[in-house]
Order: sequence, then C-alpha cells, then structure tokens
Amino acid sequence: MTDIRMPPEHRDDGLRAAVTLRAERPDLAVVVPSQHVQSGYAAALLDSGDGRRVGYLLKDRVADVAEFADTLRRVAAGGTAVDPDVVRHLLRRPRDPLAALSPREREVLALVAEGHSNGAIAARLHVTEAAVGKHVGNILTKLDLPPADDTNRRVLAVLAYLRAGR
Repeated sequence: MTDIRMPPEHRDDGLRAAVTLRAERPDLAVVVPSQHVQSGYAAALLDSGDGRRVGYLLKDRVADVAEFADTLRRVAAGGTAVDPDVVRHLLRRPRDPLAALSPREREVLALVAEGHSNGAIAARLHVTEAAVGKHVGNILTKLDLPPADDTNRRVLAVLAYLRAGR
C-alpha cells in the first residue's frame, strides 16, 4: 500500500512507484489511497499490469477498518477495488461544449476560428453580415460566454472550438 503523494516531492511519487513496481511485477497487489478523485492517477494505476490486484480508494472511505481490511484481502486475492466516486468520475463523459450549436453556428464558428471577419464570413456563406452577427451572438450565448471587460469572447469561443477537437 502506498499513498499517491509521498515525500520528497509530495506530488505523485507514490503512484509512480506503484506503477513502476507493477510494470516489473504485474502480479503485485497494490492499494493506493487518495484524498481526491484524480482520473489520471486512477487510469494509470488500473492500466498497470493486467488491471487486477489494484485498488484506488478515497481516504475518507477507509475509516471502517473491517471494510478496509476486506478490501485489502480482496485485492491481494486478485480482485480490483475502485472507490465508487472514482468510478463515476472515470465514466463521466466529457460534455461537448459545441453540442448546443446548430450546424450553421458550427460552420460560422469554424470560419471565426480561421480568422475571418463577420463580413468575410457573410460573403462566404452568402448571407448578410447581420445574420453572421446574430449567429456569433447565439454562439457566445450557447457557450455561456457573457460579456466581460477582461476577456475577448470571440477568442474564448475559438478556444472552445479548438479544445473540442474541431
């Protein structure tokens, strides 16, 4: 058993040690308690070895000594124990921020991402500049980008577009 955050760095030293040990000995049973749900850590641990004999538990769930001892025995016997909150976090599908956009709005956003002005987009799509402005306004609203003095909403919309892998 190892904690994810161990000296000297107090980062992910314990997890890296567990994954390294399991790479050398895939049959080694490892239980890693953590203070927080961190899907990257859980995925790295579950991907180590053959995915069996591993446990990823949240520390607040190990308060019941009998239950914790049962979990350790189960993992040592070849089982896998993953905290329910970790499972929910791993299975949660990332929301596509562009899902709410209409096909035309996605088309307009793609052209904005290419650096085109509203006038250039209007000419390319054979619509009025006012129509493009309306689409851009809808995009900003649907992406939940309210007006702010310290941000450029158009740039933030393009970043959302790029992060969505478009």
